[in-house]
Amino acid sequence: MIGRLLFIQIVRHDFYRALARGQQGDFRETVQNRGEIFMSDRNGALYPLAINKKTTSVYVKISELGNKEEATDKLSQILSLGQKDILAKIDRSVSSRETIKERLSNKEIADLRKERLIGVCLDEKVARYYPQGELASQVIGFIGGEGNGQYGLEGYYNDVLEGLKSVSPNGLPVENSGHGPDLLLTLDYNIQAKAQRLLEEKQKTLGYEEGIILVLEPKTGKIKALASVPSFDPNEYGKENKLEIFQNGAIQQIFEPGSIFKAITMAAALEEGKVTPETTYIDTGFLRVGGSTIYNYDLRTYGQRTMTEVLEKSINTGAVFAQRSLGNQLFADYIEKFGFYELTGIDLQGEVFSNNLEFKNGYEINFVTASFGQGVEMTLIQLARAYSAIANGGRLAKPYIVDSFKHADGQAIQVSPQLESKPVISPQTASKITAMLASVVKNGFSKAAQVPGYYLAGKTGTAQVSWSALGIKKSGYSDKTIQTFIGFGPSFNPRFLILVKLNDPATGTAEYSAVPIFQELAKYIIDYEQIPPDYE
Repeated sequence: MIGRLLFIQIVRHDFYRALARGQQGDFRETVQNRGEIFMSDRNGALYPLAINKKTTSVYVKISELGNKEEATDKLSQILSLGQKDILAKIDRSVSSRETIKERLSNKEIADLRKERLIGVCLDEKVARYYPQGELASQVIGFIGGEGNGQYGLEGYYNDVLEGLKSVSPNGLPVENSGHGPDLLLTLDYNIQAKAQRLLEEKQKTLGYEEGIILVLEPKTGKIKALASVPSFDPNEYGKENKLEIFQNGAIQQIFEPGSIFKAITMAAALEEGKVTPETTYIDTGFLRVGGSTIYNYDLRTYGQRTMTEVLEKSINTGAVFAQRSLGNQLFADYIEKFGFYELTGIDLQGEVFSNNLEFKNGYEINFVTASFGQGVEMTLIQLARAYSAIANGGRLAKPYIVDSFKHADGQAIQVSPQLESKPVISPQTASKITAMLASVVKNGFSKAAQVPGYYLAGKTGTAQVSWSALGIKKSGYSDKTIQTFIGFGPSFNPRFLILVKLNDPATGTAEYSAVPIFQELAKYIIDYEQIPPDYE
């Protein structure tokens, strides 16, 4: 009981506060000074995501209500609501007035005015409206009962949007301006919409519990798309029963990435000169670590293989070979350098990260399994940022989602990309690991990611989900998987990086789930942005 109370009152405090206030109908009369939120397409056309809209609601003055049964019967007919539900709402009310329905249609307004029901009143106000519905809903968040932003951008930039804080030329909040600026996002409407459609369509055949697609520019950190299923309509957030629906899985869910992490292990070993792409070792199909035995996927044995082939065929024992050639301490240092022990600083509310305490215990088995992405935890956005260093000559790019702030006086403040001044790996190492990842797409398990005419680099990941991650007090791993694919292109002059994550799809590996989704979206972006081909 104590644990559950802590969970409800502290961990999920914001959610329940917002939900309660929404149910009470205690909305502020106006949000007309709150900044609005837009995204655009490559041609500069604007698409509103969050705007202030004049709406009409109907409420009853309970003490002045005439014939209650007759009035509620008329309301039921006009508003298409159950009469018993309306009566129950009125009877449960603890105030002198009770809102029956918000955002009335023009016909509903006209019919109510015609009826002139005693004690039934119309109320006009300016309210927050989300024209795109579920599109990018976990990115946007919503306005809670008191008019305060909850989750996503509405929560992160609440004071800025309200005009309580302004923004400086570097995009950081400063002093009071009195009127909230509009936000123009880095999201591209068409890429976002395509990613959302892909997730919704593929869920029908692949049956995954949850799916996320993240698209960013590796050279700048601009988020071009961040789509999720399931999603929700922020106009109707009070109807949601599961609080998890409001979470942005890219920044608020920690997971073990699996084989997608092998490229990080290999990049570190290359940087320290411990291996080259041509370094060979002998795979016997397994290796013993203390009382544990590590196997390759599907119990396969590969014999003599190069480090490039380790990535192509996603060989677990080969990742361990690279990690052991590096040494435990250096390996741990590179995990920190790639940013897996810290927040990325993305401008969305609620970002989390793992301290990776289990990995930091320093047991040999922890280092071994971490080399192929098990037993080490991260968020999707951390993983995307780490790969941005590979695609960007070794420098980490800070991911961000607000491109500019436009004030009421017309002044626009552009947000500048932020890159780490010191490379995580050298440009030479970045080029080597990129070539290896390009070979994975050309020759390895990721062939289905290919787009004719273009060199693409990428890596699959199929990670088992631990029992503890499922909330079950049991050691080891369940049969559930998280299947991922990350790729960027064109390989040596990247314009985009795509990360696809699917929770427990019906397929055995990411090769048959996440990879085809990547390929379809990559081809769409290439055509949409008219990226010149690498070869005929």
